[in-house]
Amino acid sequence: PASRSPASQKRRSNKKEEPGPSTLHSWTKRLLGFEWADLSSWHHFVCLLNRPTDPAALGIFRFLFGLLMALDIPQERGLSQLDHKYLDGLKVCRFPLFNFLEPLPLDWMYLVYTAMLLGALGIMLGCFYRLSCLLFMVPYWYVFLLDKTTWNNHSYLYGLLGFQLLFMNANRYWSIDGLWNPQKRNAHVPLWNYTLLRTQIFIVYFIAGIKKLDADWVEGYSMSSLAHHWLFSPFRLVLSEEMTSLLVVHGGGLMLDLTAGYLLFFDATRPLALVFVSYFHCMNSQLFSIGMFSYTMLATSPLFCYPDWPRHLIAKFPACFQRLLPLSEAPQPSQECVYGGAGQQRLGRGAQKVGLRQKLGAIFTVLYVLEQLFLPYSHFITQGYNNWTNGLYGYSWDMMVHARSHQHVKITYRDGLTGEVGYLNPGVFTQSRRWRDHADMVKQYATCLSQLLHSYNISEPEIYFDIWVSINDRFQQRLFDPHVDIVKAEWSPFQKTTWVKPLLVDLSPWRTKLQEIEDALDNQTEVVFIADFPGLHLENFVSEDLGNTSLHLLKGEVAVEIVSTQKNHTLQEGDKIQLPPGKYHKVFTVSQEPSCYMYMYVNTTEAALEQNFTRLQELREKVQNGTETEPLPPELQPILDSSMENVTQVDPVVEAFLRRQWRMEELQKRRNATLAERFHRFITKKYFVFRRSLLMTWISLRNLLLGRPPLEQLAQEVAYANMQHEEVRTPSSPDTVPKQPGRSEL
Repeated sequence: PASRSPASQKRRSNKKEEPGPSTLHSWTKRLLGFEWADLSSWHHFVCLLNRPTDPAALGIFRFLFGLLMALDIPQERGLSQLDHKYLDGLKVCRFPLFNFLEPLPLDWMYLVYTAMLLGALGIMLGCFYRLSCLLFMVPYWYVFLLDKTTWNNHSYLYGLLGFQLLFMNANRYWSIDGLWNPQKRNAHVPLWNYTLLRTQIFIVYFIAGIKKLDADWVEGYSMSSLAHHWLFSPFRLVLSEEMTSLLVVHGGGLMLDLTAGYLLFFDATRPLALVFVSYFHCMNSQLFSIGMFSYTMLATSPLFCYPDWPRHLIAKFPACFQRLLPLSEAPQPSQECVYGGAGQQRLGRGAQKVGLRQKLGAIFTVLYVLEQLFLPYSHFITQGYNNWTNGLYGYSWDMMVHARSHQHVKITYRDGLTGEVGYLNPGVFTQSRRWRDHADMVKQYATCLSQLLHSYNISEPEIYFDIWVSINDRFQQRLFDPHVDIVKAEWSPFQKTTWVKPLLVDLSPWRTKLQEIEDALDNQTEVVFIADFPGLHLENFVSEDLGNTSLHLLKGEVAVEIVSTQKNHTLQEGDKIQLPPGKYHKVFTVSQEPSCYMYMYVNTTEAALEQNFTRLQELREKVQNGTETEPLPPELQPILDSSMENVTQVDPVVEAFLRRQWRMEELQKRRNATLAERFHRFITKKYFVFRRSLLMTWISLRNLLLGRPPLEQLAQEVAYANMQHEEVRTPSSPDTVPKQPGRSEL
């Protein structure tokens, strides 16, 4: 998109244009901001992209982007918890994009983050601008590429915006560089500076919309639970929850992403677009934990307005305030722009020849835009990263399209020499669970485990993964072949991974039936839907807490083996079998097609505990209102005391009751908090995040300069950095109440 600033200057001018060839296509100027003649040749196109443009809007965006990144670094980038992630000597498996990338020692990692933070502040202030961009961009991409488990679309976008700003003249307005250098102060910038940013944001919106044309999104399966949120309560006044999810969440999200870029571009639709995208991003800031993304997108929206909008806004302030605000007078000419061109009114000092710098700017713009249009659809090249979805989540703009739930994760190792078989806790030696969905990370994890297991006297270990996943409310099914040793399995970024099991898309129509079954259950009955491949079997354990567990066959044919009795039961479609608690069983798929079945179970332990909670609550109310005449036994006395002191010395059921009551009261207190109280809690929380970031950074930089102090002193300094606001918390003693088994324990 081209800037329409010259056109706006014409409209504000009282002079009439002389009739000429350009007036024949003046509608294109009014609509698009440039004439068709500007595209008639490469020379004219270069002149268009280097047309002088007001730097005001670009300068405001630079300031906001730098500010938001400075706020992002201690939070989502992880500066406040850096020592937890990169502690020296920590045995942990990492997942870099390139295996040769490794984290630096902890104190040096703090130095990397310090450089990134200083770069963000330098971008915000426009101080040593190019150097600040490098200080931000190089550490940012290093940290980004160091850990694929943290990848997401908006983190990728931040890196792209930082890369773009490195080549732009965003320090020509409201910058310290402009105070030091008169030639940079309030000087025109080439149009391609705006074109690049606008096109980038257009791509984010539009390709995200194209990705949402996926059938799962259109049919309302991607984010089916989002309509429960209180933000959608106004829509639920006139629509059912199901229709709110389908029409508002999925339909509205699809239409906004597809149209936002176009609506922001045109003058007539821009005011409406600004309202809708602002509302959309404000909602997202409350719906998701996405850091500064919503605010960054809000900061990009004014880039689509006329570039001189800050000047008109500042001109309306009283003269006493304007001294503290950016300049409102017209910009000065710049050597980096081309004045005069096809169909364009001359600005500044007259025509200027196109130089190498202008040509390179145009080439960079074209190549960058083409690359950004190609990357989201480049998965046919990087086939090794394709699983059930294409590519690593991060650069495809497929935001929120795929929702996953994990039912069962089993890691089996086998000693290559002795044949000893054992099992590993899922996620051992990792700090993230993201690896479970990506073959490349599973390969890295298996390689790392095989190296770490040597220290546990396991020789030539073989590693097998059995991971069950449901994507967008489908059946739980295997993601990887459980019979393949991943340590020896082949993986290449450019070849299809053969040990990834295909998504059973033919079973997708079953989702309607599965929802009907789930809706028909009572509050105490749970259900898990399973689909498995022919020739494979699921080994499962029914917890003793699940006293009423049955298996119902929906499709295909299975053989169920009760391991303790070694009895086999063959099930046809529609059959069911009761499973004994506290026992292992195996479900073999013996049909030629995938089998579909479901576990239905009641957590009898939880049901009994809930009944006890109800009795204790009723007893507490009777004592409080005076209807209970008999004295309480000593073991029940704590239910009358709201204090959590000495809670671990009481009966486990009473302890669990008190803990639940405390959590409910805290939740109610938070819900009923005033706006001032919520703001105070928010500010306090953020204060301690930034406080810890700065103190731990200071400790590490001191260590680099002066050496590490004695361990006792270092421990005291870290303890001081860890200090939190004194407020009531749940006691740290372990909960001795019988634990409710999760679905993965079925």
